[in-house]
Amino acid sequence: MAARADNVSRVDHDGVTLVEGATHDVRFAFTERTGGVSEDAYSSLNLGSHVGDDPFAVQENRRRVLEAMGIAECEHNLLVPNQVHGDNVVTVTSNGADDLENIREQIAEGCDALVCTAHEVPVMLCFADCVPVVLVAPGGFAVVHSGWKGTIARISAKACQALCEAAGCKPDDISAYIGPHILGDEYEVSQELMDRFASEFACIDAAASRMLDLSAAIREALMDAGVEANGIVDTKLSTVRQNDRFYSYRNEGGTCGRHAAIGVML
Repeated sequence: MAARADNVSRVDHDGVTLVEGATHDVRFAFTERTGGVSEDAYSSLNLGSHVGDDPFAVQENRRRVLEAMGIAECEHNLLVPNQVHGDNVVTVTSNGADDLENIREQIAEGCDALVCTAHEVPVMLCFADCVPVVLVAPGGFAVVHSGWKGTIARISAKACQALCEAAGCKPDDISAYIGPHILGDEYEVSQELMDRFASEFACIDAAASRMLDLSAAIREALMDAGVEANGIVDTKLSTVRQNDRFYSYRNEGGTCGRHAAIGVML
């Protein structure tokens, strides 16, 4: 079994605050909402390009995040998929310009998880209540967008399998990091949706309440896929309670920026 980083740290980089970690050859981070140039509802480090913000501000914000991570020189390789709340997983194995252009065409069609075994290719997915998941293994990583649709489709487990295939590793080599999201005691859903989750996940009790704990379901899916319990780190950061640090679609009435989960292998 590979050695694991068992924690993440909150670090300020000249105003850009990251909840970051590193293990194997991979650096990863969950961004906070401060330290950028966006204004009004998007203030200030909005990284989402499809929310109505000034595209030049978004571009500058993304540059600042990569600089804060020490990977500004990789900006030309940055991959940001069109997230569609599906379970499509795309794998990146080369940092060649033509190969990355082909990947960009694929992920523009819709993609909610990127597996990467190529060096110096930053992968960024955006969030504002849904669950960011970063998987790290010797030889690769994955960044996953897991809202309720992705969670019930077990997208994190599918990304785990794709990462194992691409990196030639085993599930118990993988470390999983669950980033800031709307927590289980904040996310009330319909009884119908609770029933659907209860039929899929043993950890969900639809009779107890209508509060849906997505991170618990993600943890169960990852463990069912072979990731060890002690290899799953949940930051337990709330986008709702800590709305000053993170964007929350639900808490901000649907108009807000997006924070991100980012990974890169050096």
